[in-house]
Amino acid sequence: MARTFCIANQKGGVGKTTTTVNLAAALAKVGQRVLMIDLDPQGNATMGSGVDKRELRQSVYDVLLESASVAQVRVVSATCGYHVLGANRDLSGAEVELVDQPRREQRLKEALAPVQDEYDFVLIDCPPSLSLLTLNGLCCAHGVIVPMQCEYFALEGLTDLVNTIRQVRANLNADLQVIGLLRIMFDPRITLQQQVSEQLKGHFGDKVFDTVIPRNVRLAEAPSYGLPGVVFDPAAKGSQAFVAFAREMVGRMGSM
Repeated sequence: MARTFCIANQKGGVGKTTTTVNLAAALAKVGQRVLMIDLDPQGNATMGSGVDKRELRQSVYDVLLESASVAQVRVVSATCGYHVLGANRDLSGAEVELVDQPRREQRLKEALAPVQDEYDFVLIDCPPSLSLLTLNGLCCAHGVIVPMQCEYFALEGLTDLVNTIRQVRANLNADLQVIGLLRIMFDPRITLQQQVSEQLKGHFGDKVFDTVIPRNVRLAEAPSYGLPGVVFDPAAKGSQAFVAFAREMVGRMGSM
């Protein structure tokens, strides 16, 4: 059965989508069966997986509205090696349409149940807010991977996210937990980043992943080519770091 993880942080611009698509590609590269779900109406994770959101005949919107199944909507990203449940602007209307519907927070969980055995990992790219879309992701996840930059404002956002996870666990998904914190866009030459990194390790201990994703130009360039950095330039330091992170994730799941 697949292990399902939300990549979430209530602070915007911290590398959630970069983490999602590169981890998906890296997991596929090390032999894992992966489904990537884009829950952000901007559709950046869809485009970054080599799938044109403008050409999607159906999207995760149709899955949430129960007009199509995951098996009908998912597409294969041939260049990246994983399946994509894509998103486009249609998804922005889903929250309004779902607001008075029954089981509104459980739609994605129920839709994923029939395909759970087809994957090793399901990765969900969440929008940077506690919306009904994010709740759907959190309700079906085993845990949350939190990408964060090592700066002080990021620590404030982390506190908000931990409180949100605590509320969801108490009311909607008792299995939800923080799997780990991923230090991303890290520059060891900046003293402040080193200090925040040490604070994270001191406070969260083994919840901080060993792998660190360095600040890397090739990772930043890759989305303009519609590819994860891991596929765009496998030799880049950032790409190699994501492959190392994928191996760490596989190892952690094996020990759980």
